[in-house]
Formats: sequence, structure tokens, C-alpha cells
Amino acid sequence: MRYWDSSALVPLLIAESGTRAMEALLAADAGMVTWWGTPIECSSAIGRRARDEPEADANVAIASRKLAALEADWAEVSPSERLRALARRLLRVHDLRAADALQLAAGLAALSTRDEPLPFVTLDDRLALAASREGFPVLGLD
Repeated sequence: MRYWDSSALVPLLIAESGTRAMEALLAADAGMVTWWGTPIECSSAIGRRARDEPEADANVAIASRKLAALEADWAEVSPSERLRALARRLLRVHDLRAADALQLAAGLAALSTRDEPLPFVTLDDRLALAASREGFPVLGLD
């Protein structure tokens, strides 16, 4: 089981430079945890692709189906007061944007329910640094 940030999920939906590496991580451990905002962030990336490459309509439809399949299988951290408080603390101590603080807060909330370390999968440098400082083993960036 791993916590997946949206930046690591998008290459599973849309072909880009990190696609093979993310596919390999998923193949090694298909257990996926993410936060409730992930479908929105991923849909935003798919929408940007559709606007930037109108000729890629078929790829956008495929990406949307892939997202729905992943979403059906992942565990999702729901919004809560605890999550909000964690995100606020993270914004005070790390150089993060609001959505990234919510991502990391959700990872911390998921981590608190486990006995073993929960790897954090991200392709975002700032989020990777903050996750590492919060004690996560970070995967995705090489």
C-alpha cells in the first residue's frame, strides 16, 4: 500500500516522461491511498490536455476511463477537521501550496492508521521534500 499524490497518478492516465516509472511502481504494489481531491486534480490535468491538444480526443477519453478504474480501486482519505488542522500546520512549516498541504495531510492521516511505513509517491519536488521531512519514504523522484 502506498499513498499516491496526483502528480504521480497523472502519468498513469496520460503518456508523459514519468509514465513507465509510475507503471512500474503500481505493478510492484497496486494498493493505492489518496485524498478526496485527487479525482478533481486528475480531471484538471486531463482537461488541460484536451484544451492543449484538441486532436487528442481519443486519448482524453481513455485517460478518463483509466481515472475511473483507478478511483474504483483506491482507498480515499475523506475531508475532516483533523485533515484541515494537519494541512494548516504543514503550510506553516513547509513550502507548500494549499492542495499539496492537503495531499500531505491526507498521507499523514492514512499513515496514522497503519503499523508499517506508508511510502509516499509523488513527482513534485516540493511535496517530496516535505513528505520526507514528515518521515515518509518517498518514491517517484530519482
